[in-house]
Amino acid sequence: MTYHGALRWLYGLQRFGIKLGLENIQRLIAALHVDLANARVIHVAGTNGKGSVCAMIDSIARAAGLTSALFTSPHLVTFRERIRINGEIISEDAVAIGLTEIRDLVRDWDPHPTFFEITTALALKHFSNRKIDIVILETGLGGRLDATNAVQSDVAVITPISLDHQKWLGDTIAQIAREKAGIIKPKSAVVSSAQDRQAEAVIRARAAECDAPLYLVEKPHTKSPIALRGAHQKLNAALALTALKLDGLKPSSFSPDDIGDQIICRGLASVEWPARFQKWDERIIIDGAHNAAAANVLAETWRETFGDQRATLILAILSDKDLRAICEAFAPMSAFVLLPHIRSERAVDPQTLAEVLVDLAMKHEVCADIAESLTKARKLSSPILITGSLHFAGEALAHLQGRPAAFEECAQ
Repeated sequence: MTYHGALRWLYGLQRFGIKLGLENIQRLIAALHVDLANARVIHVAGTNGKGSVCAMIDSIARAAGLTSALFTSPHLVTFRERIRINGEIISEDAVAIGLTEIRDLVRDWDPHPTFFEITTALALKHFSNRKIDIVILETGLGGRLDATNAVQSDVAVITPISLDHQKWLGDTIAQIAREKAGIIKPKSAVVSSAQDRQAEAVIRARAAECDAPLYLVEKPHTKSPIALRGAHQKLNAALALTALKLDGLKPSSFSPDDIGDQIICRGLASVEWPARFQKWDERIIIDGAHNAAAANVLAETWRETFGDQRATLILAILSDKDLRAICEAFAPMSAFVLLPHIRSERAVDPQTLAEVLVDLAMKHEVCADIAESLTKARKLSSPILITGSLHFAGEALAHLQGRPAAFEECAQ
């Protein structure tokens, strides 16, 4: 298959939906002879901040001269963003060759592997073809039954837990925490941010059950600048550093003592993670805040950066989210809201979102698309904030870059 043909096949698997469980991915890993050798594996779960923590670990590891492999989701502009070695995204040829091999392997499997299971297997096989010092895996959904949990990790990192994806993970913080804490393995180490009381109790119980030492991180990292904006990123940096500098793990090609202050400073100053309060130009900020907790953090970061100055919001939210809670978080910082129709099938209709804004007395206007929204926003005097979903942030970035959106890759 060509790269674009391989993506058409892969995206076609979305018809199988989301199926949590480890049997298929374990079978895939075995069939592909995935072997991460002596790489140290850091597995990251949580509701918000997972990607930023992964990006920080990766950037610091590379600053230390380590060969670092990174698997994250979702992607923003190209599928290839999900799989990186030393900061370089996987090549089109490697995607095409890897997916062709997997397609031929699973052709007659029942149940057939899902989009995310095959993407995870592609990443792990790509990493096993190279000598890697450290592998950083971000969970896709939950943790316990997420495809990434088929890998034996050395460190489990759990970022702040809040309500999200209740359809799959449960309706309470405790239920969701049980799924997230499922990444903790026997005798591995656990690094967790400060959590809700219920979530912390669940994490402590799981760590005790696995005889896994638990490190609670409550103080932010303040010793060096961080390229990512917001006070919450200082807490994410503290999580990343704690995970990297844990000693007493299995022998590997590096010692945590080798990661000194200069390396940390260089890594945190150079970390890149798009759509996390990303400054596109002098007026435009892009942030993929996609649930109520993330929206509240974004609002705090906005106040840290702009004080009482209000924003022109360009807003699109997925239909399974708490629309009112997200909009309530944005209301105090909003001067005007533009609601574009976007091309994700999961997005809530702008007219439905407009009804929420009417109830909150937020001034707004429905627009045809992101292009019209940006044209109208630029005519206003306030700074512009594009937000509400990582899928939407990706579509906006593609538009600003003059590139096809991620979902258009397989149509080429």
